[in-house]
Amino acid sequence: MAQVFEVIRLAVRGFMRHVARRLNRATGGKLHPDVVTIVGCLMHIPIALLIAADSYLLLAALLLIVFGLFDTLDGELARLQGRGSVRGMLLDASTDRIKEVMLYTGAAYAFALSNHPATAALAVAACGASLCVSYVKAKGEAAVAASKKELSHHQLNLLFKDGFLTFELRMIVLVIGLLVNQLVIAVAFIALFATITALQRLVRISKAL
Repeated sequence: MAQVFEVIRLAVRGFMRHVARRLNRATGGKLHPDVVTIVGCLMHIPIALLIAADSYLLLAALLLIVFGLFDTLDGELARLQGRGSVRGMLLDASTDRIKEVMLYTGAAYAFALSNHPATAALAVAACGASLCVSYVKAKGEAAVAASKKELSHHQLNLLFKDGFLTFELRMIVLVIGLLVNQLVIAVAFIALFATITALQRLVRISKAL
């Protein structure tokens, strides 16, 4: 499964690299990658509202696909313009967490108003587990940086990026849940396997230290 996802990821990145080149030419190189990052984040607000209203879930899924691709587009644009930076990586990682909080909040609201309000706890668990995945990675990077200063920030960023349910896969699971109208199952899946992913990263970081 990991190999299949890697093939898909590389194909998407190749496509978005092509889009970035065209967009860069069309704007004369004036479109800053940070603008793409922020717009992509802000557009998750209407997606979360659609999820919370428990209506137009197909539209929510399509918007999540489109604006989810902005997460790749900003990186490709930054590389193309030579604007890759630690500050850009911080903004990208922070907005990803903001997106997840918005989406799971929308899901929790929808579940709370459903015939099974207790399922709202699943959205809370999914949100918490997803944040733990990123938190463990960030603390691991800091700990390794303190003991192995020769590693660049880019190397640190890649060091603990593995695990079963990464951010990209969590978004794919959400999209599938929206498309087939099984959001509760999708969120429960994320809650369970994001927890496992956080533990996987914790074990790997402990060994590295």
